[in-house]
Amino acid sequence: MERLGVFEQLLLLALVRLGGEPYGVVIRDEIETRTGRVVSPGAIYTALDRLEQRGLVRSRLGEPTAERGGKRKRHYRMTPRGARALANAHSTMAQMAHGLRPKLETL
Repeated sequence: MERLGVFEQLLLLALVRLGGEPYGVVIRDEIETRTGRVVSPGAIYTALDRLEQRGLVRSRLGEPTAERGGKRKRHYRMTPRGARALANAHSTMAQMAHGLRPKLETL
């Protein structure tokens, strides 16, 4: 079974939420908006590269844009393998957390 760290899960969840083939800045904005966690661009791209090497994400270069001085954006999408890994991680966490809310509220 493919293991995912918390940050990797956040990246994959952002890809699911955004749909299509978002690029790094949009992914970072989604994570920051939803979690309140400030994330450096370097952390995003390093983790996405690692996920791509593991076959959980694929990327492609988009067309050059004038707004970026002719630079191309790298667009990302989750692979079926990435979707299975995320589903397994979510299921594991849900099983562990099931029924704990009352206990957590008393701590």
